[in-house]
Amino acid sequence: MEGGFLAQAFVYLCAAVLAVPVAKRLGLGSVLGYLLAGVAIGPFGLGLAGNAGEAMHVAEFGVVMMLFLVGLELQPARLWAMRGPVLGAGGLQVGLTAAAVAAIGLLFGFDWRMALAAGLILAMSSTAIALQILSERGLLKTGGGETSFAVLLFQDVAVIPILTVLPLLAAAPAAGGAAPHDGGWIETLPPWGQALAVLAAVAIVVLGGRLLTRPAFRLIAGTQLREIFTASALLLVIGIALLMETVGLSPALGAFLAGVVLADSEFRHELEGDIEPFKGLLLGLFFISVGAGIDFAQVAGAPLTVAGLVLLLVLVKAAVLAGLGRLARRPGPEILLTAMVLSQGGEFAFVLLAFSVQNGVLPQAEAGLLVSVVALSMPVTPLLMMAYGRLADRLATEDLPPEPDAIEPQGSVVLAGFGRFGQIVGRLLLAHGHQVTVLDHDMETIEQLRRFGFRVFYGDATRLDLLQAAGAAEAALVVVATDAPETTDRIVETARRHFPQAQVLARARDRPHAYDLMDAGAHLVVRETFGSALQTGVEALKRLGMPAYEAERAGRLFRRHDARMLRRLAPIRKDGADYSRAVREASEQLLLVLERDRERGRVTLDEGWDISSLAEEVRQRAVERDSAASG
Repeated sequence: MEGGFLAQAFVYLCAAVLAVPVAKRLGLGSVLGYLLAGVAIGPFGLGLAGNAGEAMHVAEFGVVMMLFLVGLELQPARLWAMRGPVLGAGGLQVGLTAAAVAAIGLLFGFDWRMALAAGLILAMSSTAIALQILSERGLLKTGGGETSFAVLLFQDVAVIPILTVLPLLAAAPAAGGAAPHDGGWIETLPPWGQALAVLAAVAIVVLGGRLLTRPAFRLIAGTQLREIFTASALLLVIGIALLMETVGLSPALGAFLAGVVLADSEFRHELEGDIEPFKGLLLGLFFISVGAGIDFAQVAGAPLTVAGLVLLLVLVKAAVLAGLGRLARRPGPEILLTAMVLSQGGEFAFVLLAFSVQNGVLPQAEAGLLVSVVALSMPVTPLLMMAYGRLADRLATEDLPPEPDAIEPQGSVVLAGFGRFGQIVGRLLLAHGHQVTVLDHDMETIEQLRRFGFRVFYGDATRLDLLQAAGAAEAALVVVATDAPETTDRIVETARRHFPQAQVLARARDRPHAYDLMDAGAHLVVRETFGSALQTGVEALKRLGMPAYEAERAGRLFRRHDARMLRRLAPIRKDGADYSRAVREASEQLLLVLERDRERGRVTLDEGWDISSLAEEVRQRAVERDSAASG
């Protein structure tokens, strides 16, 4: 399709708007929807994509923004705590996958240098696809999600040494004795000068983020101009990407580092809100460009070869990850998640393959074949994840031996999740002499709480074996205070199925989630913001002049009425018309109840709120006390 920028933008946006909702409705996920949209408008579909290569250069910036936002979520203390998984799981995954692919290449008769280069390139996984899928499914903060993120982080860092090693694997020097790749002024420096330039760039990002960006953002925030703050956020990310690119480092790595530096900033949430829309749009464009760039002519020329290589790549990467998980004695669902979500080729593979061709490491034909293999491996991941739920549930129900000495049951209460919600529940129970066994999977939270004297144990409470080790089989209460709805649902279902003697109290995010937990069999469901919101409403009534006892009574009436309506409306919540009508009727009924209560006034007040009777009781006790003293 011929046309300018606006025409091409219209085509890409139309493809996204039409394909992604359909893919989501079919349960395929947004990533696969974008990829299919790219195939549809590409040269082997409708031919509307124009120059997909130019679009890819713009879209790659979406990966940079994504890693900046990921960095904002990682405080330096948490990143330091993850150094073990990053270096251990990430390093072993890259090394073993590269060795396995290189060995297969040697079996096919390729030169060892080409085989090793292909192994290093194909060891990379797609950060964009993996994090998008994990985020959509709420799995990013699970054990498998954090392991996957650690591996991806190591891969992104490993791109730098791989770019250094690849030219050394060239079969012969490029014409003229120099590689055709122009790395800019940085390559004119001696090795020690290049190292100093890299260290200086990293120091600028770290020190600038600590010392300069916060005062600058305070000044910009003082203007009260939202668009200027947004422009400043984009300027920060683009500037860091340019700086990293200038010294030969990955722009995505620089953006991630800047995000980590700013993770403790008071402007973190504002930065997230401003950059998130651009990140989502550019990532969508990236996936569409990948789909449009698949060379189906080459695939059609050797379909069995391409299909076999795609299958081989997915199986090799999954096998390496599964083997590492088994060696680390990780639970089955966690191993399955990591193996599935990281089994594809990565977006950095396109950059590395082009770099390899420029430096004479790989011939153009072989590199083009690998580009098709990597691109076609990407849609495989969303398809695999469609089966993840059932397979994970099946693995979770297996009787796994408990880890020795991991948990010491403390009493008749098991509390899953000890964040801002769970801490209040736990402190109240402990203050009244009840022993509580607390489970949490956030090591940073656990270490902080242990410093304050709390007994908290590391563990994923969705695992049946850990709940058993925590004493759930003898517990009177299982309190589920986790913040992720998917995690809460799984714990409630596991507790109700395997520990019927225990009362299950669960935290719900909102009313729809509360309905789901009621269906799962929770004995008590508490919406996380309901109590605080109701308390705020009561305080608002007091400050508007209502007597305190009337405001408190109105709050209690509202709570009782809402609890009754929650139970009554649960069975019909999926019937749109009946549910809407019942909600309107319930709201009108609440107004009538409160109005009647106000009309009755102080005549029908509870004795506990009758100020005159309380005063009389105090006076009577004073008289009795005086009489006893005089007698």
